[in-house]
Amino acid sequence: MSKQLVLMDHDGGVDDYLATMLLMTMDHIQPLGVVVTPADCYAEPAVSATRKILDLMQCSHIRVAQSTVRGINPFPRLYRRDSFVINHLPILNQSETIRTSLVAEPGQDFMIRVLQEAQEPVTLMVTGPLTTVATAINKVPEIEAKIQKIVWMGGALNVAGNVEKNWEPGQDGSAEWNVYWDPISAERVWQTQIEVIMCPLDLTNNVPVTSEIVYKMGKQRQYPISDLAGQCYALVIPQDYYFWDVLATAYLAHPEFYQLQEWETEIITTGLSQGRTKIVPRGRKIYAMVMVDKEAFYAYILQQWAR
Repeated sequence: MSKQLVLMDHDGGVDDYLATMLLMTMDHIQPLGVVVTPADCYAEPAVSATRKILDLMQCSHIRVAQSTVRGINPFPRLYRRDSFVINHLPILNQSETIRTSLVAEPGQDFMIRVLQEAQEPVTLMVTGPLTTVATAINKVPEIEAKIQKIVWMGGALNVAGNVEKNWEPGQDGSAEWNVYWDPISAERVWQTQIEVIMCPLDLTNNVPVTSEIVYKMGKQRQYPISDLAGQCYALVIPQDYYFWDVLATAYLAHPEFYQLQEWETEIITTGLSQGRTKIVPRGRKIYAMVMVDKEAFYAYILQQWAR
């Protein structure tokens, strides 16, 4: 049985690294590379941390590329500085050299090349904004046919967004950050015929990172990957934090854990609701994850990181 070809595109938040770690444990997946989109991070430490994580997982053959795209609405600096913290964790700095290479070309061009060279359609696992994807499609429209589907952590359909009004004056609170960073690019992807499977806030709001699950990771400290995951989540446990990107990525391994629902939607690109993913009649059809077997999901990630 041939492996599923997957190109990872993350944006350097704490859970983006953990989603990348989870992807690398999947036996039925052939990772074609990792693109770092500079949204919920500072680019240089995010790329460095990604490469160090791949080293730790003995995946130094995986290529990493730094996208040079820019969004419209920057993530708060408080969020972005986590990339510096992760990059400085002692477990990621036991060697003076990084074996995993950084490709010379920008991430959007790397994405184009990977898709063009792939012998079969590729799944894009996107845990940040869709800007790199949209930029690649705008540059070479023919690559749309090489994308089997996009599995994306993004959007909020029937719940409030997470772009808080006190952080972003002029917002009505309906936007989710991965859309809000660059709604124009999200809308561009909505114009394609690519199948989109969303993991929206509607689902992630029900799957929190709890002290109990972090303690369980800590009890597996003999395993470097579980130790790193526990350390990362320990950094964010004082705040409301959810399994956003990891929950979305786990879908690739166990779609049977999830229930999908089809919605007709549009991306709002201007005004008070900029960055909202709105349900509208005759809108762009997407699939959204609406339910998950939480216990099965928690057990799965603990099992995968016990290495």
